[in-house]
Amino acid sequence: MADFHYIARNLGGQQIDGTVSAASQRDALASLTARQLFPVRVELLEDAIEVQNQSARRVKPHVLAAFYGQMADLLTAGVPLLRSLELLRDKASDQSLKAVLADVQAQVAEGTSLTESLRSHPRAFDELAVSMVRAGEEGGFMEDVLRRIAMFTEHQEALRRKVLGALVYPSFLLFMGLGIVAAMLVFFVPRFEPIFARLAERGSLPQATVVLMAMSTILQDYWLLVLIAVGVSVVAIRRWMATEAGKLRFDGLRLASWKFRLGRNGPQIVLGAGELSRSLSLSRFCRILGTLLKNGVPILHALEIARDATGNMVLSRAIAEAAESVSSGRSLAVPLSVSGQFAREIVEMISVGEEANNLENVLIGISDNLERYTGRRIDVVVRLLEPLMLLMMAAIVTFVIAALLLPVLNMSSAF
Repeated sequence: MADFHYIARNLGGQQIDGTVSAASQRDALASLTARQLFPVRVELLEDAIEVQNQSARRVKPHVLAAFYGQMADLLTAGVPLLRSLELLRDKASDQSLKAVLADVQAQVAEGTSLTESLRSHPRAFDELAVSMVRAGEEGGFMEDVLRRIAMFTEHQEALRRKVLGALVYPSFLLFMGLGIVAAMLVFFVPRFEPIFARLAERGSLPQATVVLMAMSTILQDYWLLVLIAVGVSVVAIRRWMATEAGKLRFDGLRLASWKFRLGRNGPQIVLGAGELSRSLSLSRFCRILGTLLKNGVPILHALEIARDATGNMVLSRAIAEAAESVSSGRSLAVPLSVSGQFAREIVEMISVGEEANNLENVLIGISDNLERYTGRRIDVVVRLLEPLMLLMMAAIVTFVIAALLLPVLNMSSAF
């Protein structure tokens, strides 16, 4: 006798899952039929557990990109959705993706929408991909959406690799430098403590040296507490970011940029990637909204779907408020302008599109422009990463050296 996990429906159509003991799968099917249950899936309990474990894993981005592209090609060729999922499941070489697709296919076969089936595997399909698939289902342009997701996933993976490649050398130097600095703080700096103590009594110890000595003491005596504090902080921040308030705050920071001017008429320095994040989010929103409108979806329903494509809760809430204004008879451009989340030129273009009754094409044009602009800015940022990391390392080493040499120079000048 073996244990089988089953998913079945009763006479009322309600889905039931459980386990049944039988000599074979055929006997398990007969047992369920005798209980007036209609089997949807029956498999060995060990296999079911393995599938669950596999589907709980993350799927690599390049594997997902290939899946989206192949799915789009099959649907374009006229292959039904269920058959496409079956073909991709059988073809998949990645075991995690194979397990996920097996479950997605089973859910679709039971009548669940593709959007909800993908949403049940959040570690494989992120919210952005699910939102875009929902737009494709609602608007009838699934093939185009899947290709867009494939392109976006490939772009994200290429950008990640480019950034990692640019950071390999400076990161190695930075970590080596930090390691050397930590060793100096633990083993080398304490040897100067008697000298620094005498200078501190006379009140001639530089503030940089005081900070350096405090850091040395913390690393020597409280290193375990520092590690525990860092670990607890990381866990607490991740849990906070999983809440709605935390995600809203984090998404707000993603859109923020801090501008500083060196001197009254000096150059302006912008810190933060808010402009890039905003451009990417608005590009996705404009493309999805424009495509939905082009396919005849009413604007209120299109706004409800497209707002999730931003991948940012702050922008999503601003669009939701705009949708409420549109439902009361106002134009789309006015509430978007009031929200403060959309650039003035984008609002003006949307206003012109509404007046010319050509909003869908204007939105797609905005998306194309934002994508080109963001691509150029990302290339510049990637090129700047390496020198910035080197400057960071140089600043840390300079601080340590200055903190050690300043007291010595002060003593020399005193004599």
